[in-house]
Amino acid sequence: MIEATLCFILDGDPATRILLGKKKRGFGEGKLNGLGGKVQPGETPIRTIVREVAEEANVAISPDTLRSAGTIQFFFPFHPAFDHHVHVFTTHCWEGDVHESSEMKPEWFPIEKIPYDCMWADDVHWLPLILSGRRIEAEFTFHEDNETIATFMIRELS
Repeated sequence: MIEATLCFILDGDPATRILLGKKKRGFGEGKLNGLGGKVQPGETPIRTIVREVAEEANVAISPDTLRSAGTIQFFFPFHPAFDHHVHVFTTHCWEGDVHESSEMKPEWFPIEKIPYDCMWADDVHWLPLILSGRRIEAEFTFHEDNETIATFMIRELS
């Protein structure tokens, strides 16, 4: 199982905008998602987020501004190499101007107009919980097409 991270950069307090990136290559190509990626050997999930946000959107975030929003496991029974255990974070703080990279095309979206139809099918089930300040543990299992959800479970953490 691949250990990975996701970070949602939020603008405003309360948040009025969310930074999503359109994946330009590899797993999830063409979909909008938070920023993040695979945890490298010897790296912590927080270090991964700091590195990935810099690589994908050309902005800096400080580890002490990250809020853990929980973990999600994604299962692809017809393609187990896609299975992921993802650490999810949010932050309201960043430095620099957001710019496109070779991996991602980042774009700000109003919180009330998140384009879920351009994202993974699971996002609509858990992202609103995280955006409302909740922490979760979740599991999603996908059908043979690796796109539609077969089963899911979301548990809110205290």
